[in-house]
Formats: sequence, structure tokens, C-alpha cells
Amino acid sequence: MSKQDGSSRQVTTGPVDDSATPILHVDMDAFFVSVELLRRPELRGRPVLVGGTAGRGVVAAASYEARRFGVNSAMPMSVALQRCPNAIVLRGDYRRYSEYSERVMTIFRELTPLVEPLSIDEAFLDVSGARRLHGSPAEIAWTIRRRVRDETGLTCSVGVAASKYVAKVASSRAKPDGMLVVPATETTAFLHPLPVAALWGVGRVTEESLLKLGLRTVGDVAEMPEEALARAIGPALAARLTRLANGIDPRDVETRRVEKSIGHETTFHHDLVAHDEIARELLRLANDVGVRLRRAGMLARTVTLKLRYGDFTTVTRSRTLAEPTDVARRIYEEAMVPLGELVGDGRRVRLIGVRAEHLRHAGDGAPLWDPDEEWRDAERTIDEVVRRFGRGAVRPAALVRPAAESAAPTIRDAAADDEPPPGPRSFW
Repeated sequence: MSKQDGSSRQVTTGPVDDSATPILHVDMDAFFVSVELLRRPELRGRPVLVGGTAGRGVVAAASYEARRFGVNSAMPMSVALQRCPNAIVLRGDYRRYSEYSERVMTIFRELTPLVEPLSIDEAFLDVSGARRLHGSPAEIAWTIRRRVRDETGLTCSVGVAASKYVAKVASSRAKPDGMLVVPATETTAFLHPLPVAALWGVGRVTEESLLKLGLRTVGDVAEMPEEALARAIGPALAARLTRLANGIDPRDVETRRVEKSIGHETTFHHDLVAHDEIARELLRLANDVGVRLRRAGMLARTVTLKLRYGDFTTVTRSRTLAEPTDVARRIYEEAMVPLGELVGDGRRVRLIGVRAEHLRHAGDGAPLWDPDEEWRDAERTIDEVVRRFGRGAVRPAALVRPAAESAAPTIRDAAADDEPPPGPRSFW
């Protein structure tokens, strides 16, 4: 996928065949930054970052001016400021972002009941049943962009396509503040020139494997026999990438919410301040949650981080995943993104918790792609080692340290839903 700095922007400007493109992906443009600029308009046009301002802080969002310096969300703030020394750093206001998110989602739901939020700032919409009231998919996309701008002062980018995958790729190409319609008959023509990294599920390792095979574009993957591709990257991933490369994505927009959850939280005897100690505890909790998910045969669509400060103020931050997971590493990395804006500057943490929410059974249909396949295989192998040799047989390297260096002792380390804490410490 692109870095979304606007340098490869592609938009629809005239009439286009949208008769078979009922799926919209709407993505707010640099959402956190854009909300901040509503009350600080003098910063428009300048590189702005939102996130933790402490030495170990993390970038939660970057303006397009900052992205052109190679700054991205989830990047350590120290690295971001090395790349863009003139950036202006603002601490986030999640309550305000949530309020604007709700206003935007309300606009979506007034146009179609089929809305599937992916995170605080993006959603899939199925507008197949909204044409009589609101017009064609392209017209609905224009209406969304106009209403979001008029009613919130923010901008969004919209991809319109025949499937969720292609709509999401299209919205990323339209950024910022654009709309791109991919007619159903032009799906492969749109996808095939894109780099292989545009295929969901292609991370750094898989990309390197594909490049070694001489596969540089999506079209190259589509043309390669699936059997040959399977010998290089495995049959499951080969099948998924072959489907994606040919524009095949049968997933529907899903509005159902599963409220079951699995979580762990810890209250400390002594409040923690150091970012690395808090992150280490987060790693341990994420690992326990991942173990329980796999033992229960469940996948989580949402990861929620919970923090309680020394003054008993409690905050939560949730991130919704493109594909559900039971991988501890994914849970940890997703929880780490909001952690950067919530700790630092001397704030003392009394409690930390991680919860996996919106669960479904792992057997309820295979995902179209699996970005965590390699880590999942490793963690399941470790599960088996622990089953045979005991809980202490293996654990994350970051959790293996002398007792004298350990974090503050805890007075509680239990599943937040009162189930007995299971399982191993995975090695990653």
C-alpha cells in the first residue's frame, strides 16, 4: 500500500460506470491532525504530528506535510523528529476525536444502515439498497464528502468498487480529499500495475519472497500459476494472494457486533512511570490474551487498551483490525499505538489492561488474507511446547530478566472477565 502522502493521488473527476460498485470505503484524512487543526487553523500547511511528546512517545497521526518527510503513524516520535525536525507536536485529545468520529459515522448511517466501522476514522459501506433514495454509488460518495466537510469541517477520501478490498485500495489512492471509482469491469486493470505491497497480507518478508521470484506488480502475481506460487510462500497465502490479485473478494459488509471478550489487567503495588516498564507489562498481558484466544478457538476483531492513572482516572482506547486475530504479537502492536499518547510526562500508571473484543469462532470462514500467519504458526508451536513442558518453558525475551530488575510487583494479574489466567509466555 502507498505511504498516503498524496504523491500518487488518483481521483475520479468525470462520469464513470458505477453500476456494479456498491461498496464504499471511507477514510478520514489525517484524522487526529485534522481535528486539531479545526481549533488551530494557523498550523495548516505545516508539518504537524499528534502523539506522545515524551522521549519514548509514538506518532498517532501525521499531517500530509509531515508524511512527505517519511513520517508515519506508529513511528517513534524521536525518529519522526529526526526526519522532520520542524514538525509541530501536539498531544492528542481522544475524547474530541471520538465525538467527531460519532458525527461522521452518523452521516454514514443516515445514508445506509450497512456500515462496518474499521476504526475510529474509517468504515466500509454497502449502498446497494440506498440508490433509490440517494442516487448511484458515486453520487452517494460525493454526498458523503460534502456532508462531512459541511457538518464537521473535516475531509475524507472515498473508494468506490465492487468489493471491500478494491474499495480500500481505491480510497488510499484518492488521498487526500478525493474520490476514486473503480468500475467493476476495470478492476484488474486498476490493480495489476500496483506494486505487490498493495496486496493485503504482503508484509516485508512476503514482499521480499515475491520480489525474489521476479514478481513486482499485482499483475505479476495474477499471472503466476498458483501451484508455483504455493511452493514459494505456502498454499494458503498463495491462494489468498491469487484471489486478491484477480480482484476476487467475496466478503460482505458486516454490521453485527459480537460483545464477548477476553481480557487481562494488572494493578501495581507501586505506580509505574517508565515507558519501558509499562510496555513490558503490556507485552505480558497481550501474550496471555493471545494464549486464551487460541485455546478458546476464537479470533478478535478489536483490541482495547485500558489505563488507570495514580489519581484513579481511567481511559480506554480501541483499535479495530482489518482481519480478526489470535496472535499475541498483533494484539501487543495494536495496543502499543495508543500507549504512546497516554504515558509519559511523569504520568503515573496504577493499572493496565488489554482486552480482545468482537470475537468470532476461528472456524467461521477463513480470512481472505492473513497478515500474521508466520507469527501465528510460531505461537502455536510455543503453545505445544508449553503444553508438554510447562508454563515456564518459554516466554518473550523482553520478559526474561533478573528479579532485581523486574517491574513493580502486582496485586492482581487475572482475566478481566474472572476466568483463571492460563498459559505460556510466547517467545517473540
